[in-house]
Amino acid sequence: MALDVTLVDVSFLPGSEGRDGVLARPEGEHAYPAVVLIQEWWGLEPHILDLCKKLAAEGFVVLAPDLYHGEVADHPEEAERKMMALRMDAAIDEIAHAVAYLKVRPDVSPRKVGIVGFCMGGHLTWKAAERLGDHLQAIAPFYGGGYAPTKDEISQIDAPVLAVWAENDGWIPTESREHIAHLLEETGRVHEVWVAPAEHAFMNDTRPRYDEACAKIGFEKLTGWFHRHLS
Repeated sequence: MALDVTLVDVSFLPGSEGRDGVLARPEGEHAYPAVVLIQEWWGLEPHILDLCKKLAAEGFVVLAPDLYHGEVADHPEEAERKMMALRMDAAIDEIAHAVAYLKVRPDVSPRKVGIVGFCMGGHLTWKAAERLGDHLQAIAPFYGGGYAPTKDEISQIDAPVLAVWAENDGWIPTESREHIAHLLEETGRVHEVWVAPAEHAFMNDTRPRYDEACAKIGFEKLTGWFHRHLS
């Protein structure tokens, strides 16, 4: 049974007093494992906030960093400009602060944190996992384009990986996802790969490429992966 959820703005960056992200958690006094959820190129728009609430209702404390700091794109051209202007190293710094913030919250137990990201957030999930190593206990990058790791870079990822792609994705060629899957296998990473019979961004129910059946399967795989590795 899904849990009732509270959604609040939080500050977690050093010296910050404003909104650095949005936190969703099950209501009540219990403690739960934690997840950082990373936005698509649009920003913290309704789809991402809804995913935060849905994931929290499954028994997680979920934090979505606001990487655009209050701004949300309405059109693809605007979203692309914002993504290109984003300093990726700075974004990963914010993600690292989000992980550290979750690990010391009294409502997070065990002290385990996973990361899930979508589109741009999928790419950032991969890169954050390279940097954060054993600070993460599971990751789930969904259709994160532009990620072309070396064997050494994949080897830096300690967390079990649920890698989700779309079969008909013009942003991510088949050879790109096969390259990553091969490196995960070659380096002995704990991993699972699912290629959905859908298009890019099939999880986003506010966009034309939404695929209800694949989104349902993707969410079930996501929650199962995190329950397995974070609980």
